[in-house]
Amino acid sequence: MRRLLTSTAAVVLLMGVVAACGDDDDDDTGAASAQSTGGGDAAGDGGDIEGSINVIHQRTDINEEIFEGVYKPAFEAAYPGVEVNFEAITDYEGEIPVRMNGGDYGDVLLIPNSVAPEQLPDFFEPLGTIDELGSDYRFVTEEAFGGEVYGLPITGNANGVLYNRAVFEEAGVETPLESPEAFLEALRAIDENTDAIPLYTNYAAGWPLTQWETNRGSISADEDYLNDLAFTDAPFAEGTDHHVIYQLMYDIAAAGLIEEDPTTTDWESSKALLGNGEIASMFLGSWAIVQFRDAADDPDDVGYMPFPSTTEGTYFSTVGGDYKFGIASNSDNKEAARAWIDWFVDESNYAVDQGGIAPRYDDPFPDELAEFEEIGVELLEQAPPPPDQAGLVDAIDQAGEVGLPDPPFKQEIIDAARGESGRTLDEIFAELNEKWAEGKVDAFEDFGLPLDGE
Repeated sequence: MRRLLTSTAAVVLLMGVVAACGDDDDDDTGAASAQSTGGGDAAGDGGDIEGSINVIHQRTDINEEIFEGVYKPAFEAAYPGVEVNFEAITDYEGEIPVRMNGGDYGDVLLIPNSVAPEQLPDFFEPLGTIDELGSDYRFVTEEAFGGEVYGLPITGNANGVLYNRAVFEEAGVETPLESPEAFLEALRAIDENTDAIPLYTNYAAGWPLTQWETNRGSISADEDYLNDLAFTDAPFAEGTDHHVIYQLMYDIAAAGLIEEDPTTTDWESSKALLGNGEIASMFLGSWAIVQFRDAADDPDDVGYMPFPSTTEGTYFSTVGGDYKFGIASNSDNKEAARAWIDWFVDESNYAVDQGGIAPRYDDPFPDELAEFEEIGVELLEQAPPPPDQAGLVDAIDQAGEVGLPDPPFKQEIIDAARGESGRTLDEIFAELNEKWAEGKVDAFEDFGLPLDGE
């Protein structure tokens, strides 16, 4: 059994992987509407299943009110022979991998980001095959290995830009915006005609900058964009999605259209600042919509637009699963654990309450993404890798120490744009490409893949 990677660099490259980062300490309580099914009619014959299970998750903000107060009685009414207990952990990504290595990690838990695909069978029970579950559920390939699914998503996220409608209207800017150049000009208009900070980076928190990364694939409208990264030596070359995304980040910062001192930003207060019009925009996943509307003076002022780019006149937004619930391989109550996962995903209404994309294909589209429906945004899910390449992109990133899902090089880009580092964007891109090419050599060797004949 391999030891889990617990460093930041070990975070796997999944769409929406950091989508839950803002959930740990926020005060979003949602509007949970889980329903008692009275004996398990909706999820099976609950009376035949018995046991006590410990469910571990990261939602410390709503554990007592929603998980204990709503989900527990509803689930236990559907499964009267099962007792469910919850453990909410603030530093989920820091604590859970350590506990997994020690064997004490409950019966059901959210699969941490540091678990590589090949490690899934070591720690989790298979829930079914991709073919079996893929007809009913989205994002089943994101925690899968060898054709088996090891986790079902609690919700899904689209990616784009959170913005204050009133500020954009005051500046005379109509949304959505069709290109990075148009977005940059819109921020200039906001700077000239309002008192709002055009774009807030949340540089100091770090992880919000990684939300820019999740837009890869949106610009090219390419469902194989992530897989194809394994077969390029220059992911930041001009014309690539990565180049477009981070050129825009640089240009916005270089034009002075961000907060005056990004090193002193504050994540929690930024929610209200955008809601009341002191901030005009942020790049965040759709998971943030509910939280920011809860903090707004007028929730209707908080809007959500796709990344400013179109392909043949159509906007695209990459979508991906949030955390996935899995069953601990050493659980003594696996049947009861599976009952919880099925009930939570199918019956709890968690995804809808949090403004997310429901895991089930037959569930309704979230009201929070009504703007996407109005302008015809196409949701783009990245294709799974071939079986022999599962985890390859992650391995290249880690071997080359590039850090696609991590804050450092994003902060370096902002530092360069502000003249704080003496570096140019071209130099940063060249260094990232060199690291990627070097990591590719090592990763291909580890996977037993030839570098030629790609």
